[in-house]
Amino acid sequence: MTTAQSLSSETAPPRAPALFQPVWIVLICALALSVLGLTILFSSTAGLRADPYFFLKRQVIWLGAAVAAGWLVSRLDLEYFRRYAWILAGVALAALFAVLIPHVGVTVNGARRWVDLGFSRIQPSEFGKIAMVFALAHYCGINQRHMPSFKRGFLIPCGGIGLFCLLIIAEPDFGTTALTGAVGFIMLFLAGVRLRYMVPTVLAGLGVFSLAVWHDPVRFGRITSFLDVEGNRSDGAYQLWQAILAFASGGLDGAGLGNGRQQMAFLPEAHTDFIFAIVGEELGLWYTLATVVAFAGLFGAGLAHARRAPNLFGYLLVVGSLLLLALQAIINLGVVTGSFPTKGMSMPFISYGGSNLVLMGLVIGILFNTRRAWSRPNLAPRRALMEVSA
Repeated sequence: MTTAQSLSSETAPPRAPALFQPVWIVLICALALSVLGLTILFSSTAGLRADPYFFLKRQVIWLGAAVAAGWLVSRLDLEYFRRYAWILAGVALAALFAVLIPHVGVTVNGARRWVDLGFSRIQPSEFGKIAMVFALAHYCGINQRHMPSFKRGFLIPCGGIGLFCLLIIAEPDFGTTALTGAVGFIMLFLAGVRLRYMVPTVLAGLGVFSLAVWHDPVRFGRITSFLDVEGNRSDGAYQLWQAILAFASGGLDGAGLGNGRQQMAFLPEAHTDFIFAIVGEELGLWYTLATVVAFAGLFGAGLAHARRAPNLFGYLLVVGSLLLLALQAIINLGVVTGSFPTKGMSMPFISYGGSNLVLMGLVIGILFNTRRAWSRPNLAPRRALMEVSA
């Protein structure tokens, strides 16, 4: 089976009013999720410190940094990203390697994933993911004709993806490794890499990943607890059990902001990885469904924008960036609702934390950058269509 990326020469349909254009729908959804995040963050952290606004103020600062980063990216020439993709990837790989160096990387809960800047900590793996997307989109763009081949189309880019994943899993961070690898391979598939190369590699990778989890007592314990949540509710599945109780107690309409039981330190990481459970408890089922709809709308509108790409580089850049956001949201939703084993991964736009919030700002900035670039007279938008032929 051969998967080929082709670009249609069709003229783009008439432009819709601004608010109905895909990138503006993406921005509206992102803003709504950010407002929800600040609201729930304050509700769940007001009693954790002497200053009830401690976490909220820090998150507002990071949100400002995310907006600034997104605006800056949206204003740069798209050609810069293509031209300096390798440099960006090199810097990201160097940062990922630096995290593993003693006294440089900061260890928290047994994992060395952060670099301490004094005023805050940053997580290089967050920026490593977007750097990989830039580099991979650029590589596939300049090698479009060779993507069906084994060496240039599969082996070389697969090695690049593997290098990023190797440095991330060494921290260790199994969830981000899986996310990064999944995004990379989906991008290769969309670029036209043949499935007969990809399927055996994916299966082998899953086997190695499973062995790594098997030999890691902490990760393997999370899986056994996940398989019997009620039986492990006072031990390995305590966090997940409290999240389930939060959703159950919230009902349709919720207990009201500030009235949730889980904010009283019953639920660990209530303001970070498990903040969606607080949404369910305090705001109820309708708001949790609205949150899911907002993420779906953001991703769907982003894909609609990607279809206007005039070339493979732009198409993969937008889709890869969106996948970083969408897959992370899916994993977090799955973990908090008990559909996936427990994994520390934040909810985009909503969870407390700066590095991921800035990354989300960069994703939105990329969409607006490509919108501006593709609107130029010499780059009339054309739909990027996917052809799959046997």
